[in-house]
Amino acid sequence: MAMHTLYTLSVFVHILAACSWIGAMIFFAVAVVPVIRRPEYRSVFAELVRGVGARFRVLGWVSVLVLIATGICNLELLGFGVAQLSTAAFWSAGFGRTLAYKLVAVVLVVLATAAHDVLLGARAMRRLAQDPTSPGALRARRVASWLGRMTLLLSLAVLLLAVWLVRGLPW
Repeated sequence: MAMHTLYTLSVFVHILAACSWIGAMIFFAVAVVPVIRRPEYRSVFAELVRGVGARFRVLGWVSVLVLIATGICNLELLGFGVAQLSTAAFWSAGFGRTLAYKLVAVVLVVLATAAHDVLLGARAMRRLAQDPTSPGALRARRVASWLGRMTLLLSLAVLLLAVWLVRGLPW
C-alpha cells in the first residue's frame, strides 16, 4: 500500500510539473506575447519580455528537473530498474519503444530550451535592448520565437508519448 501511495504521489507531481511547463508555454505564446507586441507597449517590449522570460525560465527549468526526477522515480516504482532497462528485450517491446521515443523527445526539449535560454533568447534580448526596430533585433526575436514554438510542439509530443505509455498505443 505504501508503494502505491508513493507512486500516486510521484505521478501527481509529474503531471503537475508537466501542466506547469506546458501551460506556461501556452500562456506565454497565446496571452503574453500578443499583448506585449501591441504598439502601445513597443517602448517597453524588451523589458517586459526579459522580465516575464526570466520568471518563466525559473519555472521552466524547475519543472524540467522535477519531470526528470519523477519520471525516473515512476519507472523505478513500476518495477523498471536498471537491470530491466539494460536489456534489448525491454527496448524492443511496445512500452520500451514508446519510452525510448519519449526520452529522445525529452532530450530534444531540454536542448531546445537550453538553446533558447542561453543562446537565441539572450541574443534577441540584447539586440532588442540596443534597437528594438533594427533588422537584426527583429530577426533574432523571430528565430527565438520559432524555437519557443518548436519547444512547445516537442513538449506536446512528450505529453502524447506519456499518455501512450500509460494507456497504450491507439493502434
